[in-house]
Amino acid sequence: MNRVFNFSAGPAMLPPAVMLRAQNELINWRDGGTSVMEISHRGKDFVEMAEKSEQDLRDLMAVPDDYKVLFMQGGGRGQFAAVPLNISSSNETSLHMVTGSWSKGAVSEANKFNNAVVIGETTQREGKAFVPQPEPSDIDQRAAYLHFCPNETVDGIAFDWLPESGDVPLVADMSSTILSQPIDVSRYGIIYAGAQKNIGPSGLAVVIVHESLLGKAQSVTPSFMDYTQTADNNSMYNTPPTFSWYLAGLVFEWLKEEGGVEEIARRNNHKAQLLYNAIDQSDFYRSQVHSACRSKMNVPFQLAEPSLDDKFLSMADEAGLKALKGHRFVGGMRASIYNAMPVEGVQALVDFMSEFERTHG
Repeated sequence: MNRVFNFSAGPAMLPPAVMLRAQNELINWRDGGTSVMEISHRGKDFVEMAEKSEQDLRDLMAVPDDYKVLFMQGGGRGQFAAVPLNISSSNETSLHMVTGSWSKGAVSEANKFNNAVVIGETTQREGKAFVPQPEPSDIDQRAAYLHFCPNETVDGIAFDWLPESGDVPLVADMSSTILSQPIDVSRYGIIYAGAQKNIGPSGLAVVIVHESLLGKAQSVTPSFMDYTQTADNNSMYNTPPTFSWYLAGLVFEWLKEEGGVEEIARRNNHKAQLLYNAIDQSDFYRSQVHSACRSKMNVPFQLAEPSLDDKFLSMADEAGLKALKGHRFVGGMRASIYNAMPVEGVQALVDFMSEFERTHG
């Protein structure tokens, strides 16, 4: 089989070493004669796996002891509801920065459970998308929390600063950036992430929540979405997505073997620079995102002549460069280059772009 590079935005590619190990263990996990999908989540083997995966994640992210790590169902969208239900009341305000489709979705969901107020939105600077920092005066210190998404997969917009929120807890949707670079977990109230970008397959969400935010859930909160209930039951109040959890654990082990988050960040920086250089040095391709707000995980770009889009995608697919079609809201192309994407894949894309420009420009 010819090598394929999968640039899907999510569900995204997983490390080949992880997939090969899962394949090898699929029907005989831990020499038990069954798969991890066929055993009790309360059995000794699964509990040991679950505990190790949590510890590996804590090690990778340097999670302080006063934070709970939860493995939950519902993906990132589930957390759009879980966050307001768990840490605000119906008459409280939540603050939101809206920088793309996902943070916009979080506002819509939060409005069902509290008073969601937008305090910052993406603007234009030098004709390109840009995210300004909110003014301190915009941040109501009575608010329950401030929600933002530091990386928007649809538009390829990202920022690496934190809002100066005072005593208002920061809540970050890191579905597409978790484990891609070091962060200071202690500066956040809650970090959550759908698994299907940098953690594992879809269906799982990881939540890292400070203990001070537990015990605040609204009475209408479904029990399986209650952070306190989940923490008290070691993420097993109900049957968890066992296979997704298992694969996430394998990814955490792989990350450690590869040198941890610091090494992965170095690779991610290199991959992003390689691709953005190819775009910026060409008149045939262009980026609509300001250089200060470009994502290192999701790189949308447009061709100077949109009529060539279908030909580009068809020829790229034939060359083993898969899932490059841009989101339907944006169009053009989008290369998602998460942790599992090797630099060889980005180099293959850059080489293809150069040849396509030569023959069609």
